[in-house]
Formats: sequence, structure tokens, C-alpha cells
Amino acid sequence: MTPARTLATAGRILTQIRHDPRTIVLLLVVPSLLIGLIAWIFSDTSTFETVGPAMIALFPFIVMFLVTSITTLRERRTGTLERLLSMPLGKGDLILGYTLAFGLLATLQSAVAVGFAVGVCGLEIVGSLWLLLAVAVADAVLGTALGLLASAFARTEFQVVQFMPLLVFPQILLGGIFLPRDQLPDVLQAISDWLPLSHAIDALRAVATGSEDDAYVLGELLIIGAWIVGAVVLGSITLRRRTP
Repeated sequence: MTPARTLATAGRILTQIRHDPRTIVLLLVVPSLLIGLIAWIFSDTSTFETVGPAMIALFPFIVMFLVTSITTLRERRTGTLERLLSMPLGKGDLILGYTLAFGLLATLQSAVAVGFAVGVCGLEIVGSLWLLLAVAVADAVLGTALGLLASAFARTEFQVVQFMPLLVFPQILLGGIFLPRDQLPDVLQAISDWLPLSHAIDALRAVATGSEDDAYVLGELLIIGAWIVGAVVLGSITLRRRTP
């Protein structure tokens, strides 16, 4: 792997997305609109203060998963990856380039979502706003990494969507959005402890409410980071040049 090839790959992806306004809107605007919708639904109650941090984790995570997986799969199906890998470009350069490009987009997306939730929707943050942003970015990058992993196994865009019940929905159900994780049955609680989205939601709530110190949040960030690295490594190992 060489930095120049990785940066060239990232630059190519960002250039493609820059010329796709619909994808830009999906990445940067839609998560904030959904957060705003949740805030509007619960405008007459204090419920948004409870679910708001989870929404900051949920919507960017899902959007980055979909956009990353479908974009990567489309390039493989059209033969773009096959042509790139026939050049002096390794799988590691390619996957890291994709991760870097979508990681930058995830950072912008998270900044917009957090700014909208706090500045427009009135979500109160007791802890550090910068730490909240760091967790939100890590959560969105997690969606990117899992999207890259899913694209390595899928053959069509429809199959990518089929991976959501496997990789995304269980994390939503067991992440503590609908029921606090400590109230789940013991087996489900043990499973949720191993799911990265659970740690992202816990960390965002801890920052928002000030219920835990910064050391706890940093520990959760390390767990999310380990999942990101694992997904990227596994995705680069299993990446195919072209979909048969």
C-alpha cells in the first residue's frame, strides 16, 4: 500500500460524488431532516432529549451503509474495480481510499446532523460538544466500513439491501433505542454488548446527559474503532475484482 495511490482513489471517489447532487443531498441533508422530523413529532414532550442522541447515531449510520455499499458494488459490476486492480493498485489501497473518501463525507454529514440537532432542534448537550461530534463521526464511519464489507459479498444492489436485516436491523433493535439495554433479556443484552451501534448510542447518550466521564466515552470510541478496522481489513481480504 502506498499513500499516493490511496489518496488518488479517495480523490476519484470524491470527484464522482461531487457530480452527483442526489447523493450529496442523501448524505448531507436527509439525516438532518429525519432528526428534525423526530424532534417535531416529540415537540410537545421531553422525549426528544432521550431519543435525540440515538437518532444522531442511527440515521447517518444507515445512510453511510447504503451509499458506500451500493457505490462500491456498482463499480465492481461495471468492471471499474477490475480495471483499477489490473494496474499497480492493491486491494488495501482501494479499500483505504474508499474509507478515506467516505470517511470525509461521514465527517461532514455528522457535523451537519449534530449542528442541526443542537442548533435547530434544541437538543441539550451536557458534556463536550466536540466529543459528541467525535462519536457521531466514528458512528458514521462505522456505517461506511460495514457498507464496504457488505459490498464485498453482494452481487446486486438488491442483495446489499438484503444485508440490512443481517447487519443493521439487529443493531437497531438491540441498541437501546426502543428499550434500555439493561432491561433486555440476559441473552439479548449479551448480544447487544458485542454490537458496535450499541456502543455508539451509549457514548452519545453519555455525552448528551453527562452521565459518564470522558474516559468512558473514549473507551466506547476505541470499541467502535476496533470494529471499523476489522470491517475494513475483512472487506479488503474478501473484495472481488468483478461480480460474476
